Amino acid sequence: MKKSILYITASLGLLFSQSCSDFLETEPFDKLVPSSFFATEVDLELYTNSFYQQMLPSADAATQGDGMADYSSITQSSNFISGNYSSVNEGAWNWSNLRNINYFLANYNNEAIPEEARNHYAGIARFFRAWFYIEKVQRYGNVPWYDAPLATDDEALYKTQDPREVVMQHVLEDLNFAAENIREAKDNTSSTITRQVALAYKSRIALYEGTYRKYHTELDLASTAEQWLTEAANAAKMVMDAGTYSLYNTGNPTTDYRTLFISENAVNQEVMFALVFNNALRRWHALTWKFNSATYGSRWGLNKQFINTYLMSDGSRFTDKAGYDELLFVDEMANRDNRLAQTVRSLGYKRSDGSAAPPNFGYTFTGYHLLKWSMDDKRLDGLGEAYNTIPMMRYAEVLLNYAEAKAELGEFDETVWAQTIGLLRQRAGVNTAIPQTADPYLQEVYFPEIADRYLLEIRRERGIELCYENLRYQDLMRWKKGKLVEMPWKGIYVPAMNRPMDLDGNGTPDVSFVSETPDAPQAGVTYFVIDGNISKLSDGTSGHVIWGANEARSFDDKKYLYPISNSDIVLNPDLVQNPGW
Repeated sequence: MKKSILYITASLGLLFSQSCSDFLETEPFDKLVPSSFFATEVDLELYTNSFYQQMLPSADAATQGDGMADYSSITQSSNFISGNYSSVNEGAWNWSNLRNINYFLANYNNEAIPEEARNHYAGIARFFRAWFYIEKVQRYGNVPWYDAPLATDDEALYKTQDPREVVMQHVLEDLNFAAENIREAKDNTSSTITRQVALAYKSRIALYEGTYRKYHTELDLASTAEQWLTEAANAAKMVMDAGTYSLYNTGNPTTDYRTLFISENAVNQEVMFALVFNNALRRWHALTWKFNSATYGSRWGLNKQFINTYLMSDGSRFTDKAGYDELLFVDEMANRDNRLAQTVRSLGYKRSDGSAAPPNFGYTFTGYHLLKWSMDDKRLDGLGEAYNTIPMMRYAEVLLNYAEAKAELGEFDETVWAQTIGLLRQRAGVNTAIPQTADPYLQEVYFPEIADRYLLEIRRERGIELCYENLRYQDLMRWKKGKLVEMPWKGIYVPAMNRPMDLDGNGTPDVSFVSETPDAPQAGVTYFVIDGNISKLSDGTSGHVIWGANEARSFDDKKYLYPISNSDIVLNPDLVQNPGW
């Protein structure tokens, strides 16, 4: 019964073109007749297929949410971080997807359909209800819980929020039902929800909630954190023990990681769930264009502070090297964790036509030019025709969820290291030896409150492995580390103004930092203007590139939650505004 997401639109076309007496043309959607539609397993499949169409993110949303995170530099911070954001700026709640899910759950249970099939599709629906609600809880905290379709005049529409712990208990119940009832068979297209996907997602959400409760002591829920962390560890271990998935590792650490993100067909050995694209079917996205454009995208880049966290290939800490922070780009990129050169443009990178492609300061501000999601064909730098599939759930994340949950429970040891962090570093060509001491750099710059050497390494690994997979911002939220978004946007080290620099190690200059563009520019050199306002060098005429120097980024505690929209409070005065807003 499973179908690739590529064909969901076609399925929906069939759904909405069925007999008019059965569906929409004689009955409005909110009066769909259950007795005439929810009659066969095919009906249940067609209806639940609509959840994929309605609720999955776009390619942009699935990859670029980390533009708000601590390790990113972009053209300009979001208004939420650097502006005067208020409840007036916040958009109104939209509950239509939830109503569609609840309508299905209220009407699917036709005994003429085999019970196993009914439970499978109910599991899909409840998975998506959990998906819907976790996004609401992450944004707003307490929200109203609804598990039935409501009429427009139902008084429950105007109730106040339910407590976070009530809503999340329901989310856990939905995920448990999904993990127990969705069919087991692996989907080789990585485009539909299976039991293993449900378990993996449960490990993500339970880890989120457990750590959020642990570190956000103001909620007074810390005593329940262990329950959620145990749920996370158990769900992840079930995926690991099932043996359905494994890390994609051909033994080539210089290419294996990036292959996951530029392949047209999902690398289904590791990719569990994905947004599937296809060139022949003209199902495209514009990520390559957006990551390689001076105007269309936001000129995404990574920051030097984060680049410093990548280890050397021998497993030693880059930040233990003398003068590590003032090395030239060509020197700091050498002999590092191989994922670094597969995440940003680095030494020797070339496009598919063989042309050299160093970091382009026309497309990034820090010099750490994102490569991870970009296809190698230069033609796609100006066309929205990229067709690489976008992973949304990988086995690598499951390993990291398990490692972190076990560490937070005080149950991490060498065995768990070998099952998780060790495997990830082996794939990346990094020595897998366990560090004997806590990393002072990670403590000083990121996590001064963490003394556990294992937990520090897990957080390092999570940042590196899952970079720009739309998880970092929520990681900061659950760790209560929102203040990290105030970090300066620090770029490569520049020894002097007006001195062309080689960025890819081929002996030819690629960029020069100047106060104004010269009248006779050198061919092949990008001139980056240091204006002393938005862009600076940290030591005046030398030092690190600092972008966005004129911004006042701030993260007060109230920003761990968004405000309830002013328009929603006007409609429903019983709603309680979030603290500080």
